[in-house]
Amino acid sequence: MGDRSGASGSRRRRTGSRPSSQGGSGPAAAAEEEVRDVGAAGDAPAPEKDKDGDVDVGSDQWDLRCHRLQDSLFSSDSGFNNYRGILNWCVVMLVLSNARLFLENLIKYGILVDPIQVVSLFLKDPYSWPALCLVIVANVFAVAAFQVEKRLAVGALTERAGLLLHAVNLAAALCFPAAVAFLLPSITPVGSVLALMVYTILFLKLFSYRDVNLWCRERRARAKAKAAAAGKKANGGAAQCTVSYPDNLTYRDLYYFLFAPTLCYELNFPRSTRIRKRFLLRRLLEMLFLTQLMVGLIQQWMVPTIQNSMKPFKDMDYSRIIERLLKLAVPNHLIWLIFFYWLFHSCLNAVAELMHFGDREFYRDWWNSESVTYFWQNWNIPVHKWCLRHFYKPMLRRGSSKWAARTGVFLASAFFHEYLVSIPLRMFRLWAFTGMMAQIPLAWIVGRFFRGNYGNAAVWLTLIIGQPVAVLMYVHDYYVLNYEARTAGA
Repeated sequence: MGDRSGASGSRRRRTGSRPSSQGGSGPAAAAEEEVRDVGAAGDAPAPEKDKDGDVDVGSDQWDLRCHRLQDSLFSSDSGFNNYRGILNWCVVMLVLSNARLFLENLIKYGILVDPIQVVSLFLKDPYSWPALCLVIVANVFAVAAFQVEKRLAVGALTERAGLLLHAVNLAAALCFPAAVAFLLPSITPVGSVLALMVYTILFLKLFSYRDVNLWCRERRARAKAKAAAAGKKANGGAAQCTVSYPDNLTYRDLYYFLFAPTLCYELNFPRSTRIRKRFLLRRLLEMLFLTQLMVGLIQQWMVPTIQNSMKPFKDMDYSRIIERLLKLAVPNHLIWLIFFYWLFHSCLNAVAELMHFGDREFYRDWWNSESVTYFWQNWNIPVHKWCLRHFYKPMLRRGSSKWAARTGVFLASAFFHEYLVSIPLRMFRLWAFTGMMAQIPLAWIVGRFFRGNYGNAAVWLTLIIGQPVAVLMYVHDYYVLNYEARTAGA
């Protein structure tokens, strides 16, 4: 009692004591003063804690209030955003559900993984390597572009003639491998896809190579005109460690660009100072492991599902078609995610490390996309930079509207998607082209009606469901064209 009266006395000394109406200062007055001080503070005194952070039950403070204004954690106004445990739960549930599907697949089909069978996807004849020969021939188009630029730099060709030669060279770089892949029976569809991918990358790189060198010539011409108008003799200025035009026109510079993990040419790329051996080793091990994992998942999981989907397509059993589509969506999406990491993180980082290439922004946080447009701008940065620099902005400078420029980008992307699918399969169904062009109204719908987490969920849904639809369409048409037609003919 003495401790409590001492504490209340100290509070009275801080706040100033009031005379009692009855002129006394006994225990009743002290208790009244205690309640008054607590009410004025608006909350109970903070309970004392021991060294372990627990409330000291031996404290003489009175906990007169234990409630305060606060929202539930799941309320949007609470400000709470730490859902790591729920995310871990989702991962565990995802692993368990897919483990069940994988076990069911093993029980039903046995082990289907056969690394030796993969070789047949690339080669029909062990002594014939048509896809590799196509890749080697690609050097012809690179050298042709280089020679045109050398002659343009010294004025041996006019800009109009140079433009014509570049256009012919670029058109040939797309048409020649397409004709070979379409007409040569010995080339396999997988080998054809890889060869056409190399030529597509070469086309985009040479397009950028031509554009950047043209901009350098225009800048040099403006500098000379300005120097002549000022009555000064133009010169190269002080010696610099950077390369300037036309000193960049060397085979070393050209082939560095062709092998660098970028589609946009520069005279002076950012360079890293050294090769990090541990970083490179991790990327190489990831490449090997993920390659085997993707091949195994395709053979063990996707191939049986696709084969079992042919009969529902033939019978036009829509309920079974939807069931097969949903069953294919999970392995297809998982393989696509693995492929993304394998290509954009493991492969491109390994190549960049070997070549001392400094710009490692090959992707951004596309998984947080709340709109379709944000996804396409961030999941493949090399292609996005090329489209922005050599297609979108030039169209805007020529007076096109943003909508027309954006539509033009999707048209170009749709063309190359169809180019890489229809020619290796030797059939034209335009499913890939239609799927890419459908992104334009889809982007408008998601942007108009979905926001925040709902927009992100809509983007994920289109990725998970859209790709299996295109896969099943092409597989069905390929099966009908190549197997049912033969059976009917026999």
